[in-house]
Amino acid sequence: MKKRKSIENISRSAGAKSNSSSLQLALYMIPVVGFFPSLWTLYSRHSTREQLTASKLSITLMLTWILGYLLLATGAEQTSNLLALRLLILNTFLTSGYFLVSVWLVLRTIRGTRKRLPGFNKLSEQILSKYTR
Repeated sequence: MKKRKSIENISRSAGAKSNSSSLQLALYMIPVVGFFPSLWTLYSRHSTREQLTASKLSITLMLTWILGYLLLATGAEQTSNLLALRLLILNTFLTSGYFLVSVWLVLRTIRGTRKRLPGFNKLSEQILSKYTR
C-alpha cells in the first residue's frame, strides 16, 4: 500500500513538472510577448534542450516578422499609391500569418506534440547556436 502511494506521488510530481514545463514552453510561443522570456532563457543558460529549442524558434519567428514588417512598411512609404496599397496588404498577411503560426505553436505545445517548423527550426539553430554554447 505504501509503495503504491509513493508511486502515485512520483507520477503526480512528474505530471506537475511536465505541465509547468508545457506552460513555460507555451509562454515562449505567445506572439510578441514570448520574445522576452525566450531571450531571457537564452541569456540565463540554465534551461533544458527543449526550452532552448523553443526559445530559438520564438526569437527567430519574431525577428523574421519584425524585419519583414519594417521592410514592407518602409517600401509602402517610398512608392506610389497602388504599390503602397499592395505592400500594406502583404504586410497584413505577414502579420496575420505570424500570429496564426504562433497560436498554432501554443496549441501544439499545450497538447504536448512536437513544436517544429521545417524552415525556421534549421534557421534558428544556425543563427542562434553560437549564443547557446
